[in-house]
Amino acid sequence: MVRLEEVYKTYRQGSQPVPALRGVDLHIEDPGFYAVMGPSGSGKSTLLYLLAGLDRADTGRVMVNQTDLGTLSESKLSSFRRRNIGIVFQQYNLIPTLTAQQNIALPGVLDGRPGPWIKRRVDELLERLHLKDRASHRPDALSGGEQQRVAIARALVFEPSVMLADEPTGALDSASSERLWQLLGELAEHQQMMVLMVTHEPAAAAHCQRVVVLNDGQTRGMFDVDSTDESHLVSRYQQLGG
Repeated sequence: MVRLEEVYKTYRQGSQPVPALRGVDLHIEDPGFYAVMGPSGSGKSTLLYLLAGLDRADTGRVMVNQTDLGTLSESKLSSFRRRNIGIVFQQYNLIPTLTAQQNIALPGVLDGRPGPWIKRRVDELLERLHLKDRASHRPDALSGGEQQRVAIARALVFEPSVMLADEPTGALDSASSERLWQLLGELAEHQQMMVLMVTHEPAAAAHCQRVVVLNDGQTRGMFDVDSTDESHLVSRYQQLGG
């Protein structure tokens, strides 16, 4: 479902180059719930932004569903992203003047889908994510967990095969975080999606099936999560240089 081949990405801070990714190779072809872990500055968010088509690699190939994102024009990349990749951010990125229902509908509106199709999809998602009684509320009238579920519903409008989540529980309390990790796991299983979540929290990674370890802009390896024991997960993570 996703493949990165010898991917390099460098940013500039003034005149100083700041390498973010240094020859990353990553290949995930099966649905499931995956975590990307690494210390601050390891390149986790850069990796996600390249896979989302929100930024472009300097060199190397970034592929999603056998499509090389580097070969697409900006307009084709935007259309491909909207229809194939669900994206969930830490700060929700909801439009404050729109209701939950309108925020979820937005991808369909931007894609020019007919009104009845949009209404059917929005109603299905409000039901599935237990948001029907919050449909007419704007973001400021929703809890953090509810806002994140609206963001997830918006990401699911086109039933993508890949969902990318950048620290999705960073602004949530522990109970809301637990519910959200369970939801992402259920989506991966029931919809046969690949959910790739950037996190620094062992508690979050413990809900995943596999963990990709990233450090100094390079992939250090991947391991299966075979225990809910966080200390065991941290030990495996550290063994791979995390």
